[in-house]
Amino acid sequence: MLLKQTTLEGIRRGDIRLAFRRWQRPTVKAGTGLRTAIGVVRIGAVDPIDEATISDDDARAAGYADRASLIDDLRTDGDRTLYRIAFDGIEADNRLALREAADLSDADWHALAARFSKWDSTAPGYFPSILRLIGQHPEVAAATLAERLGVEKLKFKQDVRKLKELGLTESLNIGYRLSPRGAAALEKLREHRL
Repeated sequence: MLLKQTTLEGIRRGDIRLAFRRWQRPTVKAGTGLRTAIGVVRIGAVDPIDEATISDDDARAAGYADRASLIDDLRTDGDRTLYRIAFDGIEADNRLALREAADLSDADWHALAARFSKWDSTAPGYFPSILRLIGQHPEVAAATLAERLGVEKLKFKQDVRKLKELGLTESLNIGYRLSPRGAAALEKLREHRL
């Protein structure tokens, strides 16, 4: 579920508490979090709703002037169900602090090495090679980096997300860069020749 920056700012202020989307099936679940530029937006509820029951108050809670404005903005293509999504606050994205944790303890390093080993069971050295490539070529498009590794772009992006979850990489407008933690992990990889 994508949220515009103006919507995110409204959520942060507390002005926006709802969203409405037409989906074949929901892309978010109640009780989960949606990572965004302002932090993790908590999803309180995701319920199918009849368009006729949307009120002006619902529309204002979704950031619209009135019901008509909201309805005009909703997708109408295909046979999709309308859902009402309630937001339940914002939490800090713990990856931000993790990215800055560049002082890797032995336990941190062993945990990362074990994760790489598990992920690399079918292609030894693959995840360290992603770190090296991003370290050597920050701000280079994912398609170019994927081609250099000989993998499909979608797979490459999914694999970089795994590294991002560990606080090792940061996404940029174009491409990626290593976080301070990622740079420290890359140095450990060099020391251990992995």
